[in-house]
Amino acid sequence: MTRSRSALVTAAALLFALGGVFAALSVSPGAQAATTSLCEEQTAPVSGGTYIVQNNEYDSSASECVTTDGSDDFTVANSSIDNTGGSPGAYPSIYQGCHWGNCSSGGLTSTPIEVSNLTPGTVTTSWSTTQPGGSSVYDVAYDIWFNQTPTTTGQPNGSELMVWLNHNGSVQPFGSEVASNVTLGGNTYNIWEGAQSTWDTITYDMTSPATSVSNLDIGTLAQDMVSRGYTQSSWYLIDVEAGFELWQGGPGLATSSFSVSINGSSPTPSPSPSPSPTLPSTAACSGSYTAVSSWPGGFQGQVVVTNTGLGTLNGWQLGWTFPGSQAINNLWNGSYTQSGANVTVTNTSYDGTLAPGASTTVGFTATYSGSNAAPSSVTCT
Repeated sequence: MTRSRSALVTAAALLFALGGVFAALSVSPGAQAATTSLCEEQTAPVSGGTYIVQNNEYDSSASECVTTDGSDDFTVANSSIDNTGGSPGAYPSIYQGCHWGNCSSGGLTSTPIEVSNLTPGTVTTSWSTTQPGGSSVYDVAYDIWFNQTPTTTGQPNGSELMVWLNHNGSVQPFGSEVASNVTLGGNTYNIWEGAQSTWDTITYDMTSPATSVSNLDIGTLAQDMVSRGYTQSSWYLIDVEAGFELWQGGPGLATSSFSVSINGSSPTPSPSPSPSPTLPSTAACSGSYTAVSSWPGGFQGQVVVTNTGLGTLNGWQLGWTFPGSQAINNLWNGSYTQSGANVTVTNTSYDGTLAPGASTTVGFTATYSGSNAAPSSVTCT
């Protein structure tokens, strides 16, 4: 479920629970481009920021990493995940839009699309994969998110549309099958549906396994969900993800290409000015605060740390002041101190190194009374 997804961890819904993070930047022998290695919950912008690759290991502590060369691709480089009989341990994926406040450039990030405007051809996506099979247990699935408002931060509260191209091993979509052999947009699906804590997961499971799709029409599927009462026309499409839910293993699974087309063209990255040649390649960072979920007297929060500089970030420190009575009682992916309302968080040994544009997420639980307003700002040094 960035978990983050704090709701139920289920066997087929992507739920983002926070884990440790490790990042490395290396150049493969003979390669023409730098290869970025992403482990646990590391992310990196690719294709000029149009898309983001996320490793998203949320329900396993086993070694698991992906690599990307900065194009619209990634490969599961290694995986020791073994969650058979439970929920998937990770969802390495690539996306366009906003995933729990971590947003790509342009496209759905700047203009979430209301479902009523998702007419056929408005948003299409193509995806090509490599699926090694063997003893690994996984599905090959889109995870597409709708929110009740155009807000792109925090956990989506509308519906989760999954499109399964294929699976390996004895796994099935979340919920129960509600329709079979339904043909939409040239593909035939069995449709599954299940209620989560604050949203529905609707899965369109292809009856003919595929390694790739071309111009998959999201609007066609969204309107079918509306007709079945699982999605509202007033909700908004905010995120299109494509990847692999891993129950066991998965090395060699790969995305060779991925694209999202909006109104017939690919999203355009936000322009980035060229750095002055007189500027040194220094690192800088930012922190983005989100309250993920709450309950009487308590809540879960997170801060996404992003390297906004030109060089590798080797260590970071966050600081913020709670405006009320909030008191942290547990924090992960960092070490913290709290003095009154003032909080300081420093990196751990495994998530202090961030390549330019890469992010990691600090999560915590806390108590409060009265209001639970967010801090006015978060510093990152």
